[in-house]
Amino acid sequence: MEISQQQITLNCPEPDVYNRLLTLDNKHILELGCGSAEITRNIACGGVGRRVTAFEVDAIAHDKNLRLIGLDNVTFGLAGAEDIPLADATVDVVFMFKSLHHVPLAQMDQALAEIRRVLKTGGLAYISEPVYAGAFNDILRLFHDEQQVRQAAFNAVKKAVDNGVMLLIEECFFNSPMVFADFDDFETRILQVTHTQHTINNELYQRIKQSFEEHMGDDGAYFQMPIRVDLLQTPDY
Repeated sequence: MEISQQQITLNCPEPDVYNRLLTLDNKHILELGCGSAEITRNIACGGVGRRVTAFEVDAIAHDKNLRLIGLDNVTFGLAGAEDIPLADATVDVVFMFKSLHHVPLAQMDQALAEIRRVLKTGGLAYISEPVYAGAFNDILRLFHDEQQVRQAAFNAVKKAVDNGVMLLIEECFFNSPMVFADFDDFETRILQVTHTQHTINNELYQRIKQSFEEHMGDDGAYFQMPIRVDLLQTPDY
């Protein structure tokens, strides 16, 4: 297993990746760390017979999700990956989109154990994590450096594979496009997230703004975020 690759040649939206790797129709799907439920909606509405359980630890985001409409096949809950309130062997597919590194460091191993517990035998876990590289990461680390937690998330997955908790089916890397209309859009979506409190004084704020605006064009700021996906499977023992 590799935490990163220097040359990533695949450029695509993340749905292209998980739709290639997984069959989701007529499955019970669990999403851990669903955030504002944008991906949740895409998964729930992207096929037939899909039943989605989506958990989030941020109470503010969870409250907003409960008010969403048009997602009758989705059940939202307030819970973390380290303590999943579902019965054993009841889930076909687990998704974690850039959320494992948000699990407390001391509980990452427990999160992987919980994922195995709720998955059926042969069930699959799709875990995507941002690679610590790229222009967007250079801006992010000015106020929220995630190098340590991203390394810890990779270590937890590798440990689960090395110890036989989960089997590694495939590891792939791709660049995911990100676009912001302007700095106000970036501030709303990144600086003002409710799941993380950032301490930013005026001097740092101006540095962030200047770094961001170096990427602004006539129609917005475009980034390619490098992502690693580990596709894991529960063993039959």
